[in-house]
Amino acid sequence: MDIAVLFGFVALFLALSLPIGIALGLATALTMFLTSPIPLTMIAQTAFTGLDSFPLLAIPFFMLAGSLMGYGGISKRLVNLAESLVGFLVGGLAMVTVTACMFFASISGSGPATVSAIGSFMIPEMRAKKYEGAFAAALTAAAGSIGVIIPPSIPFVIFGVVSGASVGELFVAGVIPGIIIGIALMIVSYFSAKKHGYPRSDKTLGLKYFMKNFVDSFWALLVPVIIMGGIYGGIFTPTEAAVVVVVYALFIGKFIYKELDYKTTKAAFRDAVMVNGATSFMLGLSMSFATYLTMEQIPMRVGAWIITVSSEPWIILFLINLMLLVVGCFVDNISSMIILTPIFLPVIKQIGIDPVHFGVVMTLALAIGFITPPYGANLFVASAVSGEKLDSISKKIFPFVGAMVVCLALFTYFPGISMGLVNLLMR
Repeated sequence: MDIAVLFGFVALFLALSLPIGIALGLATALTMFLTSPIPLTMIAQTAFTGLDSFPLLAIPFFMLAGSLMGYGGISKRLVNLAESLVGFLVGGLAMVTVTACMFFASISGSGPATVSAIGSFMIPEMRAKKYEGAFAAALTAAAGSIGVIIPPSIPFVIFGVVSGASVGELFVAGVIPGIIIGIALMIVSYFSAKKHGYPRSDKTLGLKYFMKNFVDSFWALLVPVIIMGGIYGGIFTPTEAAVVVVVYALFIGKFIYKELDYKTTKAAFRDAVMVNGATSFMLGLSMSFATYLTMEQIPMRVGAWIITVSSEPWIILFLINLMLLVVGCFVDNISSMIILTPIFLPVIKQIGIDPVHFGVVMTLALAIGFITPPYGANLFVASAVSGEKLDSISKKIFPFVGAMVVCLALFTYFPGISMGLVNLLMR
């Protein structure tokens, strides 16, 4: 009864378009009031104590680093480098968009931030070269979802905190899957470009052009090296890596690229504060929601039900992925991670799945929700950046969704793809 009441309230409030944090907090409060003797003060207490976590400090610092690099001229330089690598191919500008998103993903750790930073350059550029505007926006939204797979990844930090898995191992595990997803999106782009006659880049490309752009973007490309090298080398934790990257972003933006002045730095901090404020509010109330689930043993009850459906690991993983894909259509990635991880973690441990591998699978499954209506955070950002209507973008997104679902199945049933580097470098 309490499960039905709780999730019924959540569904109702989401249908009323309440912000996800308020929907979760209000649903928890009303369910506790109607069905439980637990005092309502628990919500406020767990919302604050849940945020009192050293690993979670990585989130605002990675957000700030991504914002500083966006304002500091990094995005444009990464686009130019991507063009020098793949712009000569059929549908070259589409390939450039995917490659640039992969580069920026290794800086921002956020899907919507990647869409905004790269889309502001590439969507107008593709439209000018006779690409259909809805296609350009859909491609950018899909490629932006790589931002939560290639490290640093904010959802990986959340999963690590909630599950107890190593954030460093999660970062390493996301490298190969992120690259494969990028290649899959490029393949879809190639066939779409062939079908519609989208052009290659019209710039003169070659080794000289590549070397010029490589040198110009060299300082930006050092960011993932600093993050992964520092974590793998035991020099600093993921949270400390985020702080180092903020200092590094300030330095190169101010003294190397010289595009960070007082005005742009202030704007970068303002954007990071606004996004982090909304995220922290949602994160705190999601923690309260998850705490109530645990206190009422709802994860154990749901997990026991899943096990009764089948004892075959591949069937259980299929059902979990199906649930994640559905939830991702309606609930924010971070909130879903906090709510569902305690539910599914005992199940995947019982069937012998490594939590780090499951973290990659879960993150990708929920990331597909970034580009599926009706919630689709990346779709909203792409619509705002491009000016295209949401329904037009949604019609063009499904080939990319299909490619990512194929990647999800591949990573789910072949754990060596994500765990190979982890086993080689971290264990």
